[in-house]
Amino acid sequence: MGKLVATKRKKDHGSLVKSIVSAELETGEHVELIYDRDAHTTALVMRKGKAWRIVKSIEDRHHTLVPLSADNNMLQHGVVLFPSAPEDYGSQATLIDDLAAYIHRYVDLEEGCERLIAYYILFTWVFDHFNELPYLRIKGDFGTGKTRFLQIVGSVCYRPIFANGASTISPIFHMLDTFGGTLIVDEADFRFSDETAEIAKIFNNGNVRGMPVLRAQATRDRDFNPRVFQVFGPKVIAMRGDYADAALESRFLTLLSKRKRLRDDVPINLPATYSAEALALRNKLLAYRLTTYGQFAPLQRLSGSKFSYRESQILIPLFSIIEDESERKHLCQFVTKMVQARLGDQ
Repeated sequence: MGKLVATKRKKDHGSLVKSIVSAELETGEHVELIYDRDAHTTALVMRKGKAWRIVKSIEDRHHTLVPLSADNNMLQHGVVLFPSAPEDYGSQATLIDDLAAYIHRYVDLEEGCERLIAYYILFTWVFDHFNELPYLRIKGDFGTGKTRFLQIVGSVCYRPIFANGASTISPIFHMLDTFGGTLIVDEADFRFSDETAEIAKIFNNGNVRGMPVLRAQATRDRDFNPRVFQVFGPKVIAMRGDYADAALESRFLTLLSKRKRLRDDVPINLPATYSAEALALRNKLLAYRLTTYGQFAPLQRLSGSKFSYRESQILIPLFSIIEDESERKHLCQFVTKMVQARLGDQ
């Protein structure tokens, strides 16, 4: 049924009212939440044939589905970002060009990174078609643009959850379980052993479907009642070092951020217009998700690649969404060089 936020019984005919951020109807149609910050309203959007249908509620068998309230703190404070309405995106190639141009405008990266990142962003919008997925990480010392990278890339991912302000790990578990989007974490090194252990549970379990995290939770009567948290989904993080666990390290597609002179055309401070650009791209990406929903399947293998079994396992879903075969081969070669550069940097 999708992500369930709250349930209450409708007084007039006794059906259950579900407040949702997404759902898959029995008819096979997919529903997504949209949020208009200026109007302070939320609604549900679904694709009906070749047209978009925006509604305030949907009757689905014994349930009345309604959008999460616009009064939700996570929406009001921009902790989780949503599109405002679907917009035509043209083609996948056009959308990738738009994303790469947006990244290039605000982030100074090595040549070739922008298109790979653009495909990762696109992948976050359809990740739930797959059973495994990679994480995206930028690694480097302070002052190398990692936070800017997270701001720009995170703002156009699927339901980005900016967890930097979480004072403890507990809210991160709850936000992931509720919104089921892309986790964005800055300074993901974590200084304390208990924090590292908790975030490691999210990262270790979150790249394979069907591997929730169980956490102890006491009831009002002080009974032991473990709570199941779903943590599967894309993660985009920034950190200075590596994790000690080699298995955890293998889940990341890692970009190295090194000190260098900033490109002259990259603004030192983000302009106020960047958030509107990001919203316009999220709207196009929403249309892409609704248009392509249910159409993806993983490749059997990456032809001609020399990746290890683990590398292939996490990269195949990402490369499965690339329509252009020549671009897929080019990016495979680029990722191979990235892996070699990272190993040489260790």
